[in-house]
Amino acid sequence: MIKRSIEEFIRKQLFSGRAVVIMGARQVGKTTLLRQLLASEDKVLWMNGDEPDVNNLFENITSTRLKAIIGASRIVVIDEAQRIADIGIKLKLITDQLPEVQLLASGSSSFELANKINEPLTGRKWEFKLFPLSFAELVADSNLLEEKRMIPHRMVYGSYPDVVTHQGNEIAILRELTQSYLYKDILEFDKIHKPDKLAKLLQALAYQVGSEVSFNELAQLCDLDAKTVANYVTILEQAYIIFRLGSFSRNLRSELKSSRKIYFYDNGIRNAIIGNFAQVENRDDVGALFENYVIAECMKRKEYTGDYANSWFWRNTAKQEIDYIEEKDGQINTFELKWNPKRKCSQPLSFRNAYPKASFTVIHRDNIEDLLLFR
Repeated sequence: MIKRSIEEFIRKQLFSGRAVVIMGARQVGKTTLLRQLLASEDKVLWMNGDEPDVNNLFENITSTRLKAIIGASRIVVIDEAQRIADIGIKLKLITDQLPEVQLLASGSSSFELANKINEPLTGRKWEFKLFPLSFAELVADSNLLEEKRMIPHRMVYGSYPDVVTHQGNEIAILRELTQSYLYKDILEFDKIHKPDKLAKLLQALAYQVGSEVSFNELAQLCDLDAKTVANYVTILEQAYIIFRLGSFSRNLRSELKSSRKIYFYDNGIRNAIIGNFAQVENRDDVGALFENYVIAECMKRKEYTGDYANSWFWRNTAKQEIDYIEEKDGQINTFELKWNPKRKCSQPLSFRNAYPKASFTVIHRDNIEDLLLFR
């Protein structure tokens, strides 16, 4: 079983007087992580918010009834917690009334769970995010050489746990993920009124990976208004399907200031949405696939290591571009992402003149660990 990077971080927070909340998309391994984390613990009460009797149990709950339900349990786990009405208030009740009990909750739709818990649990929770398996986790499970050999495979099929552990069945698993799980929480959210347009929007975003995204253009493609596109994009972000990367600017007149790119947290999901599982040798979009893979891995690395570096891309009106920028403690580090190690490129002169202290590195499949492991 592949060990998750945040397991030890969570373990250190147990019995610290706060609830532990784990959020992430469906099927990224939240329940598996909790079972690994608590494998050696006894007196654990497991509840699943998807089960009707668990939902009924929490209706009009009182502290007296809560104590009776929990009994002698030292640890309470509530999986799919967003399914329980007013879950934040109920988690607060457990935390306040039973301080000796460690509460852990997981949820697959942050737009529901986060909104319901943030105010009631202010100052009473540790919050963690879980994504598909990361490059670092897979290296730790095998070795660096083996995982680098698997990069072309990950670029096509991604790294959801079931995909990684069931080689040969990747396409069937990804189709199941996209058809049965991807939209499950999103379509139940009452702001989604046109699911067919949402599917079309996801396809449009998948085809535009690595390119600047215009909500107005997307609106025309999907027969929606720009405001609805913006709302749908936010919901897709909150469901951990996509994320946006803003443009870097220090107010130079030639820099693009409000541009954005949108990436998928998992290449396999992106490819399933457009129905393209061709191998990298036979693809015209290999550059976009590599860019999406690397930048998504950077987001995982930052989240799992607690690295608070800011991330951007950069482009100016002359269409000069830098794929990825991280800034931390005043140091600007720039990266050009190239699938082919033989491709030559350099930092744009206008950027170098404006930011002479910024570093520049070309990241390709042969040195990818320099960005994903050793930063």
